[in-house]
Amino acid sequence: MICWNKIEDFHIEEPTALSLGKFDGVHRGHEALIEHLLEKKKEGLKAVVFTFDVPPKKLTENNNYRVLSTNKEKQEILKERGIDYLLECPFTKEVMCMEPEAFVAWIVKSLHVKSMVVGSDFRFGHNRKGDHILLEKLSATYGYTLRVVDKIQYEGRDISSTFVREQIIKGNMEKANDLLGYPFFVKSEVIHGRQLGRTLGIPTINMELVAEKLLPPKGVYATAVEIGGKYYTGVTNVGCKPTVNHSNKVNVETHILDFSGDLYGYELKVSFYSFIRPEQRFSSVEMLKEQMERDIETSRSRMMSINGDM
Repeated sequence: MICWNKIEDFHIEEPTALSLGKFDGVHRGHEALIEHLLEKKKEGLKAVVFTFDVPPKKLTENNNYRVLSTNKEKQEILKERGIDYLLECPFTKEVMCMEPEAFVAWIVKSLHVKSMVVGSDFRFGHNRKGDHILLEKLSATYGYTLRVVDKIQYEGRDISSTFVREQIIKGNMEKANDLLGYPFFVKSEVIHGRQLGRTLGIPTINMELVAEKLLPPKGVYATAVEIGGKYYTGVTNVGCKPTVNHSNKVNVETHILDFSGDLYGYELKVSFYSFIRPEQRFSSVEMLKEQMERDIETSRSRMMSINGDM
């Protein structure tokens, strides 16, 4: 997959099928759009996703906005789905103020668009004045076909990034994963920690994530860790480790079951499956170790019931 994040690179000679949107989390609602692009690939069109390098809400509404998937994670997901081009458009003032008609003319000509697919709630252009009705109106002028995909529902509610985000904030990983269509994950390089877990006989890997990544509530989770294409059961703590640490900085720390080896410097993927318990302060390191051992068995049991013997 080719990924561009500079407007001057946005030029494709081959005929394309295009979908536009935020694609945060690339959840089950987005899958319907991607399926259409993959169908068009069979007709000889290149599959293109157009999104923004920074969520517009982060710049226009809330600087503390957290994403379900970082740009790097989004790239990984879309590449696995078979997308040919991912365009991460800078959300510049020029783009933000572009009138909807001018926006359509720009992307259709620059990207050689022959087919377009959007969600029924898609909005674009200055003050979000553009919608699928305008895209349908302009399709004859610019020579592309348009498919509008209705929202997919879950328990009577439209699947959306907001819906997924709400479940993760609650720590409801099972429901969040149902909405996503895959386990919510974090991916980062393994860094050096204080190595307390090693002294307790329960070594852990430490991950420092980018600030804009949404994390579930502080607590302990049953997880899976991908190492060299193989998955291992993990027990992951999201939080500040209050028993041994006086910092408020939130970290992600994982003990990998049935694995031994040096992983420093490796980029690992940790997928969250189930909330075990909230983070808590223990009166002694010994009590912390006893609880960690119980957490390990809880995670082993839950992951066996979910995925069998990984």
